[in-house]
Amino acid sequence: MSPKPAPRAWQRMLSGRRLDLLDPTPVDVEIEDIAHGLARVARWNGQTKGEHAYSVAQHCVLVEELAVALSPSGLTRQARLMALLHDAPEYVIGDLISPFKTAVGINYKSLELKLQAAIHIRFGLPPKPTAALEKLFKKADLISAYHEATQLAGFTIEEAKKCFPTPPAGLPVPILVPLPTAAAQALFLERFGKLNG
Repeated sequence: MSPKPAPRAWQRMLSGRRLDLLDPTPVDVEIEDIAHGLARVARWNGQTKGEHAYSVAQHCVLVEELAVALSPSGLTRQARLMALLHDAPEYVIGDLISPFKTAVGINYKSLELKLQAAIHIRFGLPPKPTAALEKLFKKADLISAYHEATQLAGFTIEEAKKCFPTPPAGLPVPILVPLPTAAAQALFLERFGKLNG
């Protein structure tokens, strides 16, 4: 009896690339595939107000804006690009909410980090941000989640304060409006173009 073939671990992208999820390479990463996927992945498992889902593409643009606002000395173009791409692996693995990641119990983070490194290398970035940048991106990500929770996901301010840090005083408050997928994709690609130029 012949051995059973290994299960397929690659996904074909619209660009024609085949991305191996277990062993991703920078050669198989295209920004158009990332933008297309992120614009179609809903934050909050789609449990948000509005005619359209609030996409990970929009979230990434917001996190980059917040990271810049939180950094009084400014950020390099490279750091801003890393902030924009902070959730880029979700174009293929989706946006699992934190409680679900905990419940799944697999080493989800390892898969995510391999894919993130391939994405970074593809665009001339270090495979991993510095510890200081990771901390900044996480803070911006949590502030984004606070605004998303209170404006789109039905959280009261009191509920949001129990789950997320309160945004610092003086930080601009974004007005969040979920965009149609094509507009979210274009927004992400436009920001990427400006930062990668």
